[in-house]
Amino acid sequence: MKLYFSPGACSLSPHIVLTELGLPVETVKVDLRTKAMDGGGDFLAINPKGYVPVLQLDDGSILTEGPAIVQYLADRKPEAGLAPANGTMERYRLQEWLNFISTELHKQFSPLFNPDSTEAVKEAQKKRLSQRFAFIAQTLGKQDYLLPSGFSVADAYLYTVLTWAGFVGPDLAAWPALQAYMARMQARPGVAATLAAEREAKKS
Repeated sequence: MKLYFSPGACSLSPHIVLTELGLPVETVKVDLRTKAMDGGGDFLAINPKGYVPVLQLDDGSILTEGPAIVQYLADRKPEAGLAPANGTMERYRLQEWLNFISTELHKQFSPLFNPDSTEAVKEAQKKRLSQRFAFIAQTLGKQDYLLPSGFSVADAYLYTVLTWAGFVGPDLAAWPALQAYMARMQARPGVAATLAAEREAKKS
């Protein structure tokens, strides 16, 4: 398998999952501004959508969209327990969280990274995100991870998105449960190893 990624982008989520699962993968760094890839080539030829993550399977087929990729990866190694079994209510709860993170957190950060956004727009987005953070903090104040069963692919996604708050806000200090969650995630060997690998990739 190949994972097309950009350090610090939402592709960190499947990167963490791959490390946690111990699945063999080749990583290919993508410059999201120029669409160039390490080693040459046009990323748009891989994914016409123009963004990461992209997972190229061993048969050459392409899978895009983070929530789909992380579930595919979890199902490659079900004994690891990173996603409940398909068809169960627990799996639908996982998908519920993945959809929430994707629509109510991930995309809500976009205006904060956009240099053309006005301050009024940014403040409105931070207020919206703060409401979502408060909602998540209610769950994480009662249990260590999003699912009662423990760490799952949804946590890899949530952690990835919450790291962006350190660059553009809102400040997670307002939610001690979220700060404790981030520390708990960073203490996981798989997460720490992935972060180190992406820091190295960013240097090159």
